[in-house]
Amino acid sequence: MPDTSFRVRDAAALLGVSDDTVRRLIEHGDLPAAKDDAGRIVLDGVALADYARERAARPPDVLTGATSARNQFVGLVTAVTCDAVMAEVELQCGPFTVVSLMSSRSVARLGLRPGSLAVAVVKATTVIIDTPATPSHPSGGNA
Repeated sequence: MPDTSFRVRDAAALLGVSDDTVRRLIEHGDLPAAKDDAGRIVLDGVALADYARERAARPPDVLTGATSARNQFVGLVTAVTCDAVMAEVELQCGPFTVVSLMSSRSVARLGLRPGSLAVAVVKATTVIIDTPATPSHPSGGNA
């Protein structure tokens, strides 16, 4: 079973905050921490995930209708590249870039251009999840 503890700098990167912010959260009791065998401060991955989920900022609700898709990423269009038939649209959704391929006609109909607000709605039957290959997390075989 892989180790699910994270050093302060890694936890900070995952939360999108500074190392100092994570240290303050530990000092105030908002995030539980312990010391590893080398005496470094580490945070439990489950506690870190709970903290991130509970405090996740909800994006603005810009969709007006109902949808069955759970994965919605609100962001700003940062680039639109069109040819006669197809287009590539990039959105910056918080720290994540989402790229969509669609028809050039759809880009025009939606009025997509850099700086415009848009929502990437993802409904997929297949989502591939990878884990990092590190000395403490060796790459496993195919499942």
